This record gives sequence, C-alpha cells and structure tokens, in this order.
Amino acid sequence: MLESDLPVTRSPGGDGAPSALEVADLAKRYGSTVALDGVTFDVPVGAVHALLGENGAGKSTLVRILSGLTQPDSGSIRLFGTAVRVAGPRAAHAMGIRTAFQEISLVRDLTVAQNFLLMEEPLNRIGLTSRRRCEERARADLARLGLADVDPRTVVADLDLPSRQKIEIARSISHRPRLLLLDEPTAALTGDDVEWLAGLMSREKAAETTIVFISHRMQEVRAYCGSMTVLRNGASVGSYAMGEVADGEIIEMMIGRSLHAVFPQKLPDAGNAGAAAALAARDLRVGDAVREVSLDLWPGQVLGVGGLQGMGQRELFLALFGALEADSGTIAIDGVTVDLQSPADAVAAGISIGLVPEDRQSEGLFLAFDGRDNLSLPAIGRYVRMGLIDRTAEMQAVLAALAQVQVPARAFGQAAAQFSGGNQQKMVVARWLLAESRILLLYDPTRGVDIGTKAEIYRLINAFAAGGGSVLFYSSEIAELVNLCNEVMVMYRGRVSAMLAGDEVGETGIMHAALGHTAAADGTGTGP
Repeated sequence: MLESDLPVTRSPGGDGAPSALEVADLAKRYGSTVALDGVTFDVPVGAVHALLGENGAGKSTLVRILSGLTQPDSGSIRLFGTAVRVAGPRAAHAMGIRTAFQEISLVRDLTVAQNFLLMEEPLNRIGLTSRRRCEERARADLARLGLADVDPRTVVADLDLPSRQKIEIARSISHRPRLLLLDEPTAALTGDDVEWLAGLMSREKAAETTIVFISHRMQEVRAYCGSMTVLRNGASVGSYAMGEVADGEIIEMMIGRSLHAVFPQKLPDAGNAGAAAALAARDLRVGDAVREVSLDLWPGQVLGVGGLQGMGQRELFLALFGALEADSGTIAIDGVTVDLQSPADAVAAGISIGLVPEDRQSEGLFLAFDGRDNLSLPAIGRYVRMGLIDRTAEMQAVLAALAQVQVPARAFGQAAAQFSGGNQQKMVVARWLLAESRILLLYDPTRGVDIGTKAEIYRLINAFAAGGGSVLFYSSEIAELVNLCNEVMVMYRGRVSAMLAGDEVGETGIMHAALGHTAAADGTGTGP
C-alpha cells in the first residue's frame, strides 16, 4: 500500500480531529510471555503523542510492530483511516512510517551516507550504487536537519554515542515521514542536542507529521506532547490529555503502585573510611581527553562524576578499567600501584573492578548469549572443577544474582536480546555482583530506563556501598548526583574543575563547575 492510498478520516473520539493512527486490541505473545495484551489507542493527525510505561510494558514491541519488524498475533491497525498490515520495514516506509530506535539500528561499519540511504541508494547509469550521489544527498539532508558539521563519509563506528543517536533521528526525519516513531530519542543526548531535537519536532509538527514519542523523562513529555497513553504489563491503562494528570498519577499508573521516594536515603559520608583508598588515581592522562586527573574512592563511598558530555568522563572510566591505556600517571588499589593493561587485569582477583559501560548493547552484553553466559563469564574460573565447569554451582550463582537485581529467572536461559533495556541494564550490574567486584565503575547506568527501574538501580548502588563496596558514578542527570553522592568530582575539558562535598553538592554548584567555573557557586538542591 502506498502513501497516496491512505485517506484522512475522523477520530472516533468525536472531537473532530483527523485520526493518523488507530490501534485496536493489539496482542503479541512470545511463548508464555505476553508482550502486548489488547492495546488500544489512537493519535490525531499532527499530534505529538507520548507512549509511557516501564521497561517491559510493551512499548518497544508496539514500535516493532508499527515498524514492520514484528507481526501481531491479533488486533488491528488503521493508518490515516485505512486498515493496514505492516508486513515489513519496506511496507512501513511506503506507508510513510519511519522510526528512530533507542537501541540504535545504524550499521556501524557503514558510513553515515550509506546508513542514510540504506535500501534506497541512488543508482548510476549501469545500475550500481552511486557513492557520489549518495554522499551528496546525505550531506544536503544533514545540513537541512542542523547537522552540517557531520561528514557523510564518516564511518558510524567512529562516532560517539550522542552523535550516533542524532544520526539515527536525522535519518528517520530525512525521509519526510507521515508517522514518526521516536523511541527514547533523548536517552543518549546532551542538553544542546535535546534542544536540537526539540526544534526538529516543532518543525515536523508544523508540517502535520504525527509523532509517537517514547521517553522516561517527564519534563520532556510535558514540554513536547499534547496527549499520552500509559501501558503496564502489555495492556493499555488509559489515554489522557497531558494536562489531565499529575506526574505522581502517571508514575502510579506505570508501575501499579505509589512511588513515595525515588531516591533512597543518602549514605553517610565515607571519605577516608579506610587506611587506603580502594581506588586512587594520580595525575592520570589519556591523550587529550583526560588531563592530570587525580581522585580517591573509598570503601563504602558513592563518588559522583559530573560534567557535560564529552569532557573526558568516558575515557577516564575506560582507563580505570584497563580498556584504554593511560599515557602517564598512576592507578592504585588499596594503596598498591597497579598496571591495568586490559579489562582482564581489572577484573582479576585482588583488584576486582567491574564496569557498567555507556552502551549496554554493544559494550555491556553479548545479546545472542543467554543470561547464564552473560553473567558468569567474568567469574567462570571459580566454577571450574578438574577442567570442567560445575554447571550446578554456576546456575545457582547466576539465579541468585538475577534475583538480587529483580530480573526474571527466565533470563537464565533466554538470549539477552529478548529482554527490555531496563532488564538488560540490570543484567550488566548483576554480572559484577556475581563476580564479587569490590569497585564498580557505573557510567550513566540509568540511561534510557523507566522510573521504577531507576529506583531499583539506586537501591542496588546504595546496598553495594553500604556493604563496603566502592562506586564511581557518572550520570548525565544532575539530580542523581545530588541525591546519591556526598562528593562529586566535576570534569571540564579533561580536567577536574571542582571537587564538591557536603552542602556544595547541589544542582547549581555542579552545573556551575560543569561550565568550567573553577569556583563553584553555593547551590544545594534536591531531585525530582
């Protein structure tokens, strides 16, 4: 079915608004797992409609169905008044549906231009793909969408995560869709990038593009969306105009209970809690990204790392994990200098460092492997008896770790790819709990997860530190640093611009230092 075959009809809601998308009683099962259970809602033409729910509520399954990647078991979809079956991605594209996925769908080994026109490449006179025309079209689209500084010849793997996310979004918009699906589009974006996206959404709305917007950031939902549908356990809880319900009511609908406190009580200050810091760095330098950074992380401490995206945080974490080689400086564990030449050195007994990386799908998990293999891999040696793996001992340890992070036990034997982003993130954390890590390097661990899962991850962080573990915690959300950390190290252009402690740890103080001011303004604050 072609775009031109899709007429405009009136919404059944009776308000006279033309209906762009109507979903009725949509259901989808994966074996015994119910992913969608009779989901029903509709979106008027030109609306920005939020789709809210916890990880695992069915949002991603719904997006995959609308994108043609998955077929429903039952139910119906009407697009601009016409009943449709979205048989595959090409069919979705022909209907004017485009999607920007949270877990980025770009082919990492292709260029930006090749990704932009994948399956739609312009051909030359002999029927072969014209690289020149491909790059010219991509360059024009990038300029039109505010990304003129991106070279279309750049290989996607060479871009950082925020840049890849922007390319994912720009690619979906470049084809001038009638229905645009944005799945957690801001999860990996910086503040300026979010403003860039807001401008694009405003332009698309003015052009009467209908947008389904999935986000766990309520301030963005309220800023961009006029209406919303809430899902829980695969079913529709209800659809509302944005002004009809308060944030607390939305959270209660999403998780099925009242969430009185998102953040646990902050742990007491653990600075200088031991004879030596669990992890110390002195004058660490990694290329131009990290410049003479020094820090002390004590047992029982959650030390925050703040700063705008790209200020050296990622390189610092990778160097402390042995994944990047430091050019100079020293790293010490319990007062003893160590030489971390690889992650294997960091994971080794006596050092016991675990890393939750920036990108859980490409760096944190083997998506085709099941939970058993993903969790036990760093500690597999402890289950080897006379050259053979003791599968019973391994199973007991993995199931205990999954229970500790509240991931369903079926993850033991199912591929990690089959689980929601929140459960995948908790599986990465569970891996290091099973490995009995003493030091956790957590790089933006709540990125792209729902409010309920965030609360669970906060609880895990506090419990780990309360048990004597040490946590180096970077977050792109300042409220998390304020509410979990007694001390925050703020980075600016690869250096420590401020070390804030006690009452200095506030949103104003952190932001002041993140902008490069060396004398942070007094600013206490609390999270949402």
